Amino acid sequence: MPYASKYGKHKNGHQIGKKSMYIPIPKKGNAKECSNFHTVALISHASKVMLKILQGRLQQYMERELPDVQAGFRKGRGTRDQIANIRWIMEEAREFQKNIYFCFIDYSKAFDCVDHNKLWHVLGGMGIPSHLVCLLRNLYKDQVATVRTDHGTTDWFKIGKGVRQGCILSPYLFNLYTEHIMRHAGLDKSKAGVKISGRNINNLRYADDTTLMVESEEELRSLITKVKEESAKAGLQLNIKKTKIMATRPIDNWQIEGENEAVTDFIFLGAKITADADCSQEIRRRLLLGRRAMANLDKIVKSRDITLATKVRIVKAMVFPIVTYGCESWTIRKIDAFELWC
Repeated sequence: MPYASKYGKHKNGHQIGKKSMYIPIPKKGNAKECSNFHTVALISHASKVMLKILQGRLQQYMERELPDVQAGFRKGRGTRDQIANIRWIMEEAREFQKNIYFCFIDYSKAFDCVDHNKLWHVLGGMGIPSHLVCLLRNLYKDQVATVRTDHGTTDWFKIGKGVRQGCILSPYLFNLYTEHIMRHAGLDKSKAGVKISGRNINNLRYADDTTLMVESEEELRSLITKVKEESAKAGLQLNIKKTKIMATRPIDNWQIEGENEAVTDFIFLGAKITADADCSQEIRRRLLLGRRAMANLDKIVKSRDITLATKVRIVKAMVFPIVTYGCESWTIRKIDAFELWC
């Protein structure tokens, strides 16, 4: 495109896309701790035009390089697909009396720790054209940002690493970055994994949420070590406190760096997965969350100033998605029970 070509010629001194304002968004936990916040970058409209062009160029290469096990930020895929996949794998394992070991990996500030020089090397190694890599390098070179708080904005400061959360390119860049890590960890060629329908599956991913799965403790320890080492080389560190181990059969005390990480259930992409592959706990949890959502709408439901049709639309928009999230992979018997409850 002419604009993209024109932009590419201005490799030095071009300031479009180099400034951003960060908005801290609180997560669960103590709001007085900085670690319990994540940031979203506000970017100028002018730079978004260029970013949209680059996104279209980059998407074809991302789809070519990423395997089916990565569902994060890809058209036609979502968290529900990975939830259904992991439940299907667990049900298949129970049917054929296999024991499967899972490791739910959590990274510490994954998007904020991407090494820029390493990223350009990764993109080049995956066949991304040099002119696109040059444009991306120029966008990230000499970046400055400010943080907006309730008390005003901070002074401008330089950004030396990380991809901006809020930028439409960041998910693509991060997916390619982590794909490099998994390839160097040998996941794509490893014989370790779960053999189902003639295919070997040893991981499921949604952006930075990575789940390893194998049929023995030794294989899992080996994969964890490899992923941990390759992640460290790329600047990403595992969050040991949030990285958990689960198996379809009872396991002994499992420690990672001295921390006991064996669990019998885990919140996987927003859905509760149990070691026995039973959906009943998740269904009860969804119903409870739905009741809480309805309680929050109590004033709206009881209001005489709002029409019945509007109330129904609000409930459908704010309650139904909470209750039915992940229901595609619930067992038929449990779905029948849910319909009776409704």
